[in-house]
Amino acid sequence: MSTIIEAGEGGFVNLGGLGVNWKIDGEHTSGRFAVVHHPIPPRTLAAHLHYHHREDEYSYVLEGTMGALLGEEVVLAEMGSWVFKPRGQWHTFWNAGASPCTVIELISPAGFENYFRELAAAVGDAERRAEINQKYGLEVDVARTPYLCERFQLVHPSYHPPR
Repeated sequence: MSTIIEAGEGGFVNLGGLGVNWKIDGEHTSGRFAVVHHPIPPRTLAAHLHYHHREDEYSYVLEGTMGALLGEEVVLAEMGSWVFKPRGQWHTFWNAGASPCTVIELISPAGFENYFRELAAAVGDAERRAEINQKYGLEVDVARTPYLCERFQLVHPSYHPPR
């Protein structure tokens, strides 16, 4: 691994409401942690409500405002803030503003960064997505997405509000 990781380095995938730019994989940290950047479009729910059984996530807001639902607590994090999303807690996050939001996500222990790679390869295949969720010890509550989008006035690629 290089001593420096340039801005344009690392793979990138756009999962609709969430971009993933890999920066440090677990293989470079002996599995202790991984780092990805998440660009999130304005007023967009980045992920369905979910629950990690294995890893903690620490989000640092590089730009914009990140909203998060942590259990029952709603937080708004401005540029320069950290948000701790521990394993064993239902949570989700979003861009709470009208301008782009970019988050550095530290994942500990490493391994979950590969979830995004596998998810990108399974777009449109609900059965495969369920298998990937199980493989990574992730529970996902897709049914709450419409409620979250309406409550926080957000969009998500899987939710199309009635007109």
